[in-house]
Amino acid sequence: MYAELQAFNDLYENEDRKICDLLATLICKLLPGAENKIWHRHPVWFIQGNPIVGYSKQKKGWRLMFWSGADFHEPKLQEKGKKFKDASIFYTSSDQIEEEDLRRWLNLAQKIQWDYRMLIKRKGQLLRLQTEASD
Repeated sequence: MYAELQAFNDLYENEDRKICDLLATLICKLLPGAENKIWHRHPVWFIQGNPIVGYSKQKKGWRLMFWSGADFHEPKLQEKGKKFKDASIFYTSSDQIEEEDLRRWLNLAQKIQWDYRMLIKRKGQLLRLQTEASD
C-alpha cells in the first residue's frame, strides 16, 4: 500500500479504519499496476491517468465509487451519479465488503471506461474510451 494511502486510512479508527484498510488492500491486489493517489481529498485509483475507483466518507457511510460504474449494470451499485457515469455502493461495516463483487466490478472498470481525464479539455463532453479489455 502506498504511504499516502496508508496515511489517509490512519486518520480513522475502529470500523472506519477496517473498511478503509480492507478496501485499499483489495483494490491494490485486484487492480495491480493502477496508480493510486489522494485526489480531491480521498483515495483514487487511475489507469493511464483516468480515474477508475475511489472511496470517501459520507453521511451514509463509506462510499465506494466507480467512475464508469453506471454502465456496469450491477444491481448492488445502486447510487448512480446525476451528471456523469458513476455508480456507488455504501458500506457501514467491513463485513459488508464482498471480495467477489469487488473483483467483478474492477474487471468491468478496466473494460468500461469513460474518459474523465480529458473532460475539462472537451468542455464537459464525456466520451467512451476504447480499452484493450473492451469486448
